Amino acid sequence: MKKFISLALAGAMALSLAACGATGTSEPAANNGAASTPAASAPAASDGAATGTLNIGGIGPLTGGVAVYGLATKQGAEIAVEEINALGGLQLELDFKDDTGVAETAVNAYNTLKDSADVIYGCTTTDPCINVANETFNDRFFQLTPSASSTAVTEGRDNVFQMCFTDPNQGASAADYVKNNALGENIGIIYNNADAYSTGLRDAFVARAAEIGLNVVAEQAFPDDNTPDFTAQINALAAANVDLLFMPIYYTPAYNIVNAAQAQGFNPKYFGCDGMDGILDIDGMNPELVEGLMLMTPFNASATDAATTSFVEKYQAAYGSLPNQFAADGYDAMWALYDAANAAGIDADNMSHEDICEALIATFTSGDFSVDGLTGSGMTWSAKGEISKDPVAVRIENGVYVTM
Repeated sequence: MKKFISLALAGAMALSLAACGATGTSEPAANNGAASTPAASAPAASDGAATGTLNIGGIGPLTGGVAVYGLATKQGAEIAVEEINALGGLQLELDFKDDTGVAETAVNAYNTLKDSADVIYGCTTTDPCINVANETFNDRFFQLTPSASSTAVTEGRDNVFQMCFTDPNQGASAADYVKNNALGENIGIIYNNADAYSTGLRDAFVARAAEIGLNVVAEQAFPDDNTPDFTAQINALAAANVDLLFMPIYYTPAYNIVNAAQAQGFNPKYFGCDGMDGILDIDGMNPELVEGLMLMTPFNASATDAATTSFVEKYQAAYGSLPNQFAADGYDAMWALYDAANAAGIDADNMSHEDICEALIATFTSGDFSVDGLTGSGMTWSAKGEISKDPVAVRIENGVYVTM
């Protein structure tokens, strides 16, 4: 299976494995819309290779209403850590704490981890990540989030980087996709106006829709993902003759909205973003309700390229379920940390977390460092910590994602 970066293989190593590098010389395979991962390679025992054990403190929801996301980011990361450690050389140690999707709990988890961690992996969702990022910035820990996509996560913090594409990128891309593919004439929006992720996507979609002449006829908001009744919002959207409903929200309220809309006889097309990934994993869900639902995602577990199929097989064997894009982002995040550590020559056993932070910042923002992974090819980072990669649109058909 193809993996990440390391061009400096020792000649004595009997590995006929392709590599892509911190110099960006990757050769990704086709992946039905998602990039494949270049071939696994152990770091050479030469100047620049990292040594020791890099202790990674992970934070995300393992219980609660958004546990699907946190479990996936943890489990995807665990697959990568197992592969990396089998190579020898730099070892990764992941200690992952439950934040239940709550900011205060996330900060408490960080305070528990910081005494032993070298870097911080997380948080999984936006609001907890913003709060933890305030702490890591002050304490000078390098932080890589697999899935917190708001620009507020990285804004004003040189130490925080994202593995997922940003809300402005995704929101604008969603508007372009709806427009370019003529998916609807009367566009409605429903979003959580108390959530930074949801409002960020909504704002980017609305701004881009105005630029390209997309006809947004109605907007409805709700204050909490646990909102029990969407009757008023659905009635307003139906009255505006909405034929495509953009839902920049997480999967739990999305499923509740779709269920309630059908009960009220309102059946538009649905278009969501990466927070929708996980909707097929809801206990007791009726797959017929979400048939045809579309969403933006950087990863499709149904793709047939070798990198994806290998990852999916390992994930299913370990956890008994299909990986979603959060798992793939978690997997890519571990390989990105590993490759950046090797490129920076990290001595994990003897460098302080502050020095590791500065070395990783320099590598990620060097302009020469790029990553090919499950969720994108040629991925690079700006000085603001934002990743450059493109989302892909998929449609749910017969209970699986099909790339559009």
